[in-house]
Amino acid sequence: MPRISIGIPVYNVSEYLRQCLDSVLIQTFTDFEVILVDDGSTDDSFRICQGYVSRDKRFKLIHQENKGLAGARNTCLRYMTGDFIAWLDSDDWLEDDYLERLVNTQVKTGADIVCIGIKTFMDNEFYMGSHQDKYGAFPEHIIPKKIAMSDVFWGIYALISVWGNIMNAKLYRGVVFSEGLNYEDQGNKFKLYLNSKKIVGIPELGYVYRIRSGSITQDGAANFEKIFEGKVMQITNLEKFMYYIENANYEVDYFHSLYSEWLDKQLQSVDSDWEDDQQERYRNLVLKHKVLFKKKLSKRE
Repeated sequence: MPRISIGIPVYNVSEYLRQCLDSVLIQTFTDFEVILVDDGSTDDSFRICQGYVSRDKRFKLIHQENKGLAGARNTCLRYMTGDFIAWLDSDDWLEDDYLERLVNTQVKTGADIVCIGIKTFMDNEFYMGSHQDKYGAFPEHIIPKKIAMSDVFWGIYALISVWGNIMNAKLYRGVVFSEGLNYEDQGNKFKLYLNSKKIVGIPELGYVYRIRSGSITQDGAANFEKIFEGKVMQITNLEKFMYYIENANYEVDYFHSLYSEWLDKQLQSVDSDWEDDQQERYRNLVLKHKVLFKKKLSKRE
């Protein structure tokens, strides 16, 4: 049984895939397996994956019809056998001592979740985040569970994405990523924090997150629709989050307050460059859920 299982969903990323997989091959920590799930790629991604599987027995490849990112993650989970689980998006890559730093910290601290800082790569430039510095503000770099879970609202500590960490595989028991929905990280990772006992953040950088140039359309109307769709999904995920919090009876008042504050912030963030009907549509969406949330709170009193 390997120490680490690395899940890599793959879909039409032939341009970036070799850099991603090479960064795994050169890891200074070597006790790992790689579960590659080709999610119905129509480019050379599957053939590239086959090459790595033939070169290294630690790489395993599953091909499936397209199910989306969440569906590919669920397939990864079914084949993982490691003590800890790590994720890597197929257009991102790792520093060569990424796993070593995470594993050494886990052994030293006994944490069931160990996170490390993320740097962004876009248009051939690296952008260093500040969240990794914030990990150092916590005594012994131990991140309180309540703080980690609150990152679902603000993203201050970059703890919502499933990548950028290792997690005890036991935390994934019974966890299924929500298929057919966007932002599957935001809508599911909090479940892992809810069951965790100790979360540690390494105040360093180790994971490289690629933002592809031109991935966001510059057309105003189309861009608004993309933002609006994303906000609908974000609210859906946050209401799912609140449902789990309430059922677990975990810091309910605290998270009720955060959600109310978050909704207010959305009303303040309406883009003045949008058309009047777009601004109204956005506000109506947020106001609708704010009213529903207030009604829900009144029933609990």
